This record gives sequence, C-alpha cells and structure tokens, in this order.
Amino acid sequence: MSSPDPHVSDKRSRATQDDDRPEQGDGAPGVRQPRNPDGPRRPSPVIAVTGAASGVGAALVSRLAASDEVKQVVAIDERRGDCAAAQWHVLDVRDPAIAEKLRGADVVVHLALDLDLETDPAARTAYNVRGTQTVLTAAAAAGVHRVVLCTSAMVYGALPDNDIPLSEDSELRATAEATGVGDLLEIERLGRRAPRAHPGLNVTVVRPAVLVGGTDTALTRYFESPRLLVVAGSRPTWQFCHVEDLVSALEYAALEKVEGELAVGCEGWLEQEEVEELSGIRRMELPSAVALGAAARLHRIGLTPSPAGDLAYTMHPWVVSVSGLHAAGWRPRWTNEEVLAELLQEVAGRHTVAGRRLGRRDAATAAGAAGATVALLGAAAAVRLARKRRGI
Repeated sequence: MSSPDPHVSDKRSRATQDDDRPEQGDGAPGVRQPRNPDGPRRPSPVIAVTGAASGVGAALVSRLAASDEVKQVVAIDERRGDCAAAQWHVLDVRDPAIAEKLRGADVVVHLALDLDLETDPAARTAYNVRGTQTVLTAAAAAGVHRVVLCTSAMVYGALPDNDIPLSEDSELRATAEATGVGDLLEIERLGRRAPRAHPGLNVTVVRPAVLVGGTDTALTRYFESPRLLVVAGSRPTWQFCHVEDLVSALEYAALEKVEGELAVGCEGWLEQEEVEELSGIRRMELPSAVALGAAARLHRIGLTPSPAGDLAYTMHPWVVSVSGLHAAGWRPRWTNEEVLAELLQEVAGRHTVAGRRLGRRDAATAAGAAGATVALLGAAAAVRLARKRRGI
C-alpha cells in the first residue's frame, strides 16, 4: 500500500536508504564478519529458549527446530509446548535448577517475560527481573557463551525532541512511568552488567517496535478505541514490528549473525494522519493537561490498567533505525501498512476506553462505541472541573 502523502513516502524512503548500507558489511558495529568459507565450519549450535510454550517463544522454537543450522533446541517453560522436535524442560525460569537444564547449550534466548496489562505490577516486576537475573547467572554457570534478551524500542523513550529515526546506539531516555518499561530498563541494565560479572558471556539485546501478531499491549489497544486519541500539539509517529519479523531477527541473533543492541521493525514509519486514513478511525483531540490528567485519574482509581505514561508513546516519536540487522542482510517481510491492516483485523469487534477493554455487558451499558467516547470525555471533564475547583 502506498502512502497518501508523497512527502511522507519520500521521507520513509530516505530512512530506508540510510539504513540499507551494504558498504558497512566490513567493520559495521554489531555485525559479525562472514566466516572464511575455506576454513573449518563451526558446529551447529544448541539453542535454548525460555518462555517457549506460547507467543514469540513458541514461534521461535518451531523456526529453530526446522533449521538446518541448529543442532538441537532446548525449550523451557512452566508447561510443555507443541513442538515435538524440541527437548522440553518444565520449570519456572526463577528456579536455580535451570542452570543444569542449560548445560550443553551454546546460546540462550530469554523470552520468559510477563508484560500483561492486567498483571499486578509488583508481581510482574518480581517475575521479570528475578527471572532475567537467574537466567543470566545460570547461563554463565552452564558454560553458555551467548544470551539473547528481548526488550522493546520503548526503552529509548518517547520524547518530543527525538530524532526520526533514532539510531540504535541512542541514549535510553525512557522512564518507568509506562507499563512494563521499568522492567525492560532493568533487564537491559542486567544485560550490560552480565559480561563484566561473567567474562566470556556475550549478551545481545533485540528491541522490537510496536509488536503486532497475537499481542495485547497498551499500544495495540489504542486501535480498539472508537476514536484515536490525539493530544493537541503532539506529533505521533508509528513504526510496527510483526511477530514473524521479530522471530526471524531473534534467529539471526541466536545464530550469531548479529550482536550488540539491535532494533527490529518495519521499514520507515507512518504519520498519525496516515494511520487515520488507513484505519478509517477518526481522531479525538484533547489538550495535553486534560488527556494526561484523565489517564492518571482513571488509572489511580483502578478503572484502567494503563498508567498516564503510556500516553507518551502515542504522542511523541520513538521510531528507530534497524541498521544493525540490515547490515547483516536481514530484511523485514512486513510493511507498516500491512501490519496495521492485520492489527485492525485482530482488534475488530473489541471496545477499549483509555486502555480498559470493555466486555459485552460493559459495551452495551456504554451504548457501544459512541457511549465509550462519551465516557472518556466525561472523565476528562471531571478532571477539568476538579482542577478549576482547586484553582489550578
């Protein structure tokens, strides 16, 4: 699908050309040099995957199990998955016994993360951080030489002064105010510390853009709303990543074709106006103070799982270059337009207000999409009234 705005198309094309730099094949940071074809061939690796029974983990296990470049796949989760070709171990990744299960593995891809909007935040953090600590320590003890972590491009932060696109080595300026981002920042910190604590251990980090394909996040729920909330004066930009493209990027990292800190997503980005035209969903524009105040109030009283910090990622740009993977020969199979179309199919029939998904009874009470919009406006009006009463 082509962009309705030729200027936007040109801009995205220039971004793609900047990322597509074959001359960087020699000496590009984060890209391993091709092995000598006349030298001895490295044995196929044994790759372990945590969080292997569902979602991205299950897709990666199936892909690796079918690869001629992989000797064996070790799958770890709290339940057994469907891939019969993998060697399964059923346990919690926080269990120190995982070290014995990783013995003999060359690479570990750690995907056992809980980023569910409905999970208690304290329990989510305890699982994510402790799980990553245990996997990194266990991998080093078991003689694993590489761990691949998967976080999100959200760690760069969504800020009004961000470059478009951000380079992969840009400073991580996110705060812990958005759902799960504090956990992801801590996971990245653990990943940076691990090679110093365990010499010989390589840690590669993969950061997907807005992930789509059987996912449920504050950003995918944004498209379940009857109107797309736009904060006045903001300049939203959208870069998506299909789960299939994330899985292929993780395979590149697991097979040591890339290393370092890598972003993954579609080529270029979409402006908010393009998203509205492609989706057919009209915007609802609110002043910043009203939108942020309403979001904070609704979250504080427990009516929505999304904190006000999630709004920043729909307000400010956080598009990232994927030059590291590009230099290694990786290309996404999906475009932003195609991923958006799939996302809209996935969320069809769902109704969400300020991040809270409405059930059938709620939707009927709210008189469907129109009532949901009124509910959000009512919350915003309540915030405005409260501010006036306090003389703010």
